[in-house]
Amino acid sequence: MRSFLQTEEWLKFQESTGQKVWRFDDGKIRANIIKLGLPLGKSMLYVPHGPEIDFDHIRSGVKNELSGFIKYLKDLARQEKSIFVKIEPASDVVMELLYRRGFKRSSKQIQPYRTVILDLNLPEEHLLGKMHQKTRYNINLSEKKGLVLEEGHDIDIFWKLLKQTAKKDQFSTHPREYYKKLLEFFGDGGKIQTKLFFVKHDSKPIGGAIVMMYHNTAYYLHGAMDREYKNLMAPYFMHWEIIKKLQATGYKSYDFWGVDSKKWPGVTRFKLGWGGELKELPGSFDMPVSRLWYLIYSLARRVF
Repeated sequence: MRSFLQTEEWLKFQESTGQKVWRFDDGKIRANIIKLGLPLGKSMLYVPHGPEIDFDHIRSGVKNELSGFIKYLKDLARQEKSIFVKIEPASDVVMELLYRRGFKRSSKQIQPYRTVILDLNLPEEHLLGKMHQKTRYNINLSEKKGLVLEEGHDIDIFWKLLKQTAKKDQFSTHPREYYKKLLEFFGDGGKIQTKLFFVKHDSKPIGGAIVMMYHNTAYYLHGAMDREYKNLMAPYFMHWEIIKKLQATGYKSYDFWGVDSKKWPGVTRFKLGWGGELKELPGSFDMPVSRLWYLIYSLARRVF
């Protein structure tokens, strides 16, 4: 199944946030391309979870088709004064083909390349049985604390919770307007939908999650918690209630969207505890267009 990051809807959303975007589609290769800013007034072109290659419709040979696509990327990068192109393919086959044609592995990822995916086709008792014992225990504990899960729309409440979480866990956030637009842009019943959930205690929101639905998969994109209520085990309650809602409406998978034991050890343990399948994507690959500036960029990243 194609990634939501390679849909035309996602590209239009990126454009609505002020990014410059392009769509390559010759019927055989498809790619969303986003221009991202770099220090010193430089930029790069970025292809998230792509390109996608339709091997069944390629008649003249993959090599010729890829050569045309790479030429397009290089010409566009020069036109936009971008110093390199970054791709993060969702397919090992696509990665191997592009690696042979000048793309080299990068240690700098934009999207997480490891994630945990829960199979929602399983009945509740099977899901509980696959969980880590501590996860199952904390769900049972949270269900006795008087917590309630509700769908909401107040971005200011979520933003306040998110800022607390980001400060505590030391990660950077998007601007407030990004989350507001994410909920509004995909809130009209299109192919991609987003929902904001709050977990409440005594009617007070103490945690929240932005979940995106595309095709038959739901993605846990952004979450926040008030640590003053840590003893209530609200994250366990929130996700378990979301999972049951998704099952009831026919979704097949719940993607926890990103694990990394080095960068986010606590979050990673939490997500792995749900007993889902650990999925790993090929990673990130760069193709320099201006070799001098790419060298300067690479050296600067090592220093800073």
